Amino acid sequence: MLIVIDVQHDFLARVQPELSDGLIERIAFLARTARHVGIPVIATVESPEQWGELHPDLAPHLAGAPVLRKEVFGLGDDPAVLPIVEATGRRTAVLTGLETDVCVAHSALTLLDRGWRVVCVGDAVASPGTAHEAGMERMRTAGVNVLRTKQVHYEWLRTVAAARAFRAAHPELTEPPGVLL
Repeated sequence: MLIVIDVQHDFLARVQPELSDGLIERIAFLARTARHVGIPVIATVESPEQWGELHPDLAPHLAGAPVLRKEVFGLGDDPAVLPIVEATGRRTAVLTGLETDVCVAHSALTLLDRGWRVVCVGDAVASPGTAHEAGMERMRTAGVNVLRTKQVHYEWLRTVAAARAFRAAHPELTEPPGVLL
């Protein structure tokens, strides 16, 4: 399943451009791919009264996906979020969102502790300053698989025929920044 963690305007505004540029587009692209192949998508928001709702540029791409209020940094410990994630019946979580060193890393670690396979999409997560790389290192050390948007896209599609069908189903598609299909 694809989990979009706390992609809210005020979190994104804290991130330097070299990490934030294209982030929304890459997450939206992953959501489109997931929906195309029938992979569940869930989004979370943390304290929306403080940080804002789901980023307005991302919301249309998550149409139909539940957007859950998360009160615990690691969603695996959130009693309002974990049951909905578990109800998908999936045991692999592909994580995107903000911020790499806290909510994404804590979510990865709490899901790992529960026996999940966890993948972090390294070019679809961000944190301000040096915190991004610190969060990435923490997850790698714990055993989280780190892939890039393009890798996840093709892993989900699996075949040349499926990749062609995806393109045919989405003729208006433009490649997100940093992704060359």
